[in-house]
Amino acid sequence: MTHTSQRSASSAKKITLASILLIVGLTTLLGAEGYYGYRVSELSHQQERIKEDYSVAHSITFGIFSVDQWRAKIAAIMDNKVSDFKMTAAQKQALQISVEKQLNGLVSTTFAEFNKPQKSLGGKLKKLAFNTFVDPEEIRAQVPTFARIIITTVNSPASRKRLKSIATSKLDQLEKETYDNTQVASSTVTNSIYRKYKVNNAAAFEKTINSQLNNIHTLTFNYAYAMLGCVLLALCLWLLMRKQVRLHTPLFILSLLFALVLLLVGVTATIIEVDARIQSLNFILLGEKLAFTNQVLFFQSKSILGIIQSLLAQPKPDSVLVGVLIMLFVIILPLVRMIGKGIHIWGKDKYAENKVVRYMAFELGKWDMADVMVVGIAMTYIGLNGILESQLSNLNIKEELLITVTQNNTTLLPGYFVFVGYVVFAGILSLILKRITPK
Repeated sequence: MTHTSQRSASSAKKITLASILLIVGLTTLLGAEGYYGYRVSELSHQQERIKEDYSVAHSITFGIFSVDQWRAKIAAIMDNKVSDFKMTAAQKQALQISVEKQLNGLVSTTFAEFNKPQKSLGGKLKKLAFNTFVDPEEIRAQVPTFARIIITTVNSPASRKRLKSIATSKLDQLEKETYDNTQVASSTVTNSIYRKYKVNNAAAFEKTINSQLNNIHTLTFNYAYAMLGCVLLALCLWLLMRKQVRLHTPLFILSLLFALVLLLVGVTATIIEVDARIQSLNFILLGEKLAFTNQVLFFQSKSILGIIQSLLAQPKPDSVLVGVLIMLFVIILPLVRMIGKGIHIWGKDKYAENKVVRYMAFELGKWDMADVMVVGIAMTYIGLNGILESQLSNLNIKEELLITVTQNNTTLLPGYFVFVGYVVFAGILSLILKRITPK
């Protein structure tokens, strides 16, 4: 074997080894991207379920709009006031004046009754005896003393206990007579949700939910960043291998699989979350604070696939049409484009140069609306966020007896950024395909 042939064989061996290493490396990256994508989709759905449970448990229907909730809070304040009832010095003085007035009125009425003209002999004798032995001024002089004795008796521990018992029984009776039709539903839903999260009260539920959501939020974004990092590494390999023509085909095919994973995760993971709530409502009643917290006014979170399913489930034909168009231009056509590109780059000449295949690979992009969807979602987010901020600001009240604070938690979620990553990566692959197939 000549030196030239040996060098050619060595070069071919290096290229083959490079192809194997490239395929192994890209396949590993693809597997990692698939795993990260699966976790993003799974965690986003888990977060959606938790937020839905939270929004139901804290629904304004079962809170501020519930007569039962107001009844319970007002009754607690009234019970507290009754239990802590003690007569102040000013109240005793005012009551002294009132009791004296009543006693003096009673004395006057009694004397007037006895001093009425009498016709019978017995009546005249009673009147004479009364006026002989009873002096009205002496009775009136003792009124302040009688009033103080009455007030002291009323303010004694035993009397206060009896008065509290009477007031409490009346409050309990009022509680039983005041109710709405949300009590059973609220109790059933709340108990079911508490069992689901293995908690027994609202405080434990709040703590558990916040802990889970914070953990899911961090993990979801980390996995999304890891996905995009895998794609970025694949692009770096393109840069390194751009002059290795023999490696273009396997590299491009694997890159299409990277794009496919991005597309699947981008359309199935949650992209936007709309969350409007009254963070706190504080109402001062009888000097006591009556409070509601985290009252959810509206909550909704959707993926692109979820949006399509919602539209298709509507009874209106125009909604169904919009759902079909979104599915066609955002999901089906991108998949068809990737198939066309794969056939064109890997197929034999008779397949690669087929008019249908070339149209799928190069011309179908004008009908692909994935980039339009990205802009549409961003504009929807901006519009919704602005509307909610404006409307919720009108509910912010700061007065002496009433303070309300609203909160807008509307946000874009990792699914949106993964979908944006797909659109950018798909555009780069289209440019690469045109460069490696100039004809």
